Amino acid sequence: MKALTASGQIAIVGEADEGRLALTKIQEHEPDVAVLDYKLPGLDALDLAHAIRRDGLSTRVLIVSAYTDSELVYKAIQEGVAGYLPKEVRREQTVDGVLAVSRGDEVLPSALVGGLMDQVRLRASTEGPVLSAREREILKLISDGKSLPQIAEQLYLGVTTVKTHVGHLYEKLGVNDRAAAVAVGMRRKLIE
Repeated sequence: MKALTASGQIAIVGEADEGRLALTKIQEHEPDVAVLDYKLPGLDALDLAHAIRRDGLSTRVLIVSAYTDSELVYKAIQEGVAGYLPKEVRREQTVDGVLAVSRGDEVLPSALVGGLMDQVRLRASTEGPVLSAREREILKLISDGKSLPQIAEQLYLGVTTVKTHVGHLYEKLGVNDRAAAVAVGMRRKLIE
């Protein structure tokens, strides 16, 4: 944030280190641009982008985050995010990104474009949403009859983390139980 203020071109109207507080400040001040990290406690940047759109606010969102995998960038764009920058970009690039988004431009560095194009192609070639590599791995282990604790042990994850992945997996496949997940996974050729 210091780089934004130091530029002399950007006024900071509020800061928050928690998603719900950020949403309250955005609703209160309606800034031209909300610069968000993807991972915020409470509501993440995608939740905030969704809420901004839902509430009809004119604030545009620029995500600046260490999390830059192509599925996440794709979801951000789906939620109406105007720009996405990796945290490692130079300060000047962040300032330029904020100014571009405030003018109505879209910001996506070339380093993220290739992954995004792959994600678009992948989604176009499959029926329904694309599973992450971890979700595919868990679906395969479910189809092998593994329990959640066994999956957690095999993947060196916590059981709660596995439950979260399974929840996302069920949501993406539109199912409510293991058997249905395996059936849909086989039908869509996600597992053999």
